[in-house]
Amino acid sequence: MADIRAFKGMRYTEKAGGIAELVCPPYDIISEAEREAFVARNERNVIRLELPADTSGGDKYAEAGKILQSWLDEEILAADMNEGLYVYELAFRENVETGELKTLRGLVCLVRLEEFSSGVVLPHEETLSKAKDDRLNLLKATNSNFSQIYSLYQDAAHITRQRLDNLAKITEPRYDFDDGLVRHRLWVANDPVFIEAVHDDFVDRRLYIADGHHRYETALNYRRYCAENNLYNPGAGYVMMFLADMADDGLVVFPTHRLIRDMEGFDSSVLLSACEEFFDVEEIPPFESAESMSEALKSDNSKMLAFYSREKCALLTLKDGKSMAEILPEMSAAYQMLDVSILHSLILERLLGIDKENMANQRNLRYTRSFDEAVASVNSGESNAAFFLNPTAVSEIGEVAACGEKMPQKSTYFYPKLITGLVMNKLDNTD
Repeated sequence: MADIRAFKGMRYTEKAGGIAELVCPPYDIISEAEREAFVARNERNVIRLELPADTSGGDKYAEAGKILQSWLDEEILAADMNEGLYVYELAFRENVETGELKTLRGLVCLVRLEEFSSGVVLPHEETLSKAKDDRLNLLKATNSNFSQIYSLYQDAAHITRQRLDNLAKITEPRYDFDDGLVRHRLWVANDPVFIEAVHDDFVDRRLYIADGHHRYETALNYRRYCAENNLYNPGAGYVMMFLADMADDGLVVFPTHRLIRDMEGFDSSVLLSACEEFFDVEEIPPFESAESMSEALKSDNSKMLAFYSREKCALLTLKDGKSMAEILPEMSAAYQMLDVSILHSLILERLLGIDKENMANQRNLRYTRSFDEAVASVNSGESNAAFFLNPTAVSEIGEVAACGEKMPQKSTYFYPKLITGLVMNKLDNTD
């Protein structure tokens, strides 16, 4: 079902400088101060293309397009001579200080765009219109994918992963560097036999988007835009992806916690009393660390959330799944029993009155991956309270996506994030 293909990747040449100073994390996790630091490190950093700066009275997207063209003209960037597949490996520690070394190795390639209704490429999270508008404007101006969409596939026999491992054993990586947290390595595979074998691996597979929903929907919108405006652009029928085995031991998903803010008359005691309708509520001393919070939430069978305010700290254990089935009868059991679904449906919407529109606009809700940031926000009075969640299991992501459903926004945080700028896709290079 999934149609993947090799491509002539656009990459930095030696004129640009060392690759470590030219790449950057995903655009949506970079602050303005961080952006400036990347540019200061090397003015040719890919951040100038992926996250163009706002200029007074100027068109930042058009400026990104001009920069891209100038770098191509100056041979700062160039397309590879031959079509290839790119094997990308990330080696990291889940806990920087004490965690075991993990390795995630996947494939960077082009994937033929499919509407979600076809069931070939499946999303798992809702998206925001503002982010899609931003990415569409950039795509129109540059006709390029600067970063990969992170997707998963099922391969019970791990056939593709073995092909990638074999390639890595017999060839030297084109890039190999450490950014302080993650070691990044990239191999280029031009062998037609290898390319055909990997292509054939995917003909019966679905792809599950892990990270990059906005960019995938943007790619669909761009293809539609080109067709509606009679623009000949065959490359718009594909998008660049990083594909990883869903059962890979290197897959790590962190939870995204919820902060409640600006709630008039918020009362922790009243809320916890109301929670007793659906949860067993156990008040406990405040957590000492993120590790102690994670340890408290560990449970083999029960669905648990943690609540924290300046007055109260408590563990909330769902009594049974009947309440979720009654509230969301139209949704699958997999969706109903997600920790994030339980929190959103039973507490945020039903007990606090924070509806989906409110969540989307983040009027009374903020998201953070950081335990320390959440606690500090509550302690300072910036937020009324925090809810801490367990990470969503990769198997749950697949089950929900396979049912044609989307989780609430910010349900998952895949770690580490894919680096931007190792290899890029200029749609002009795709026939």
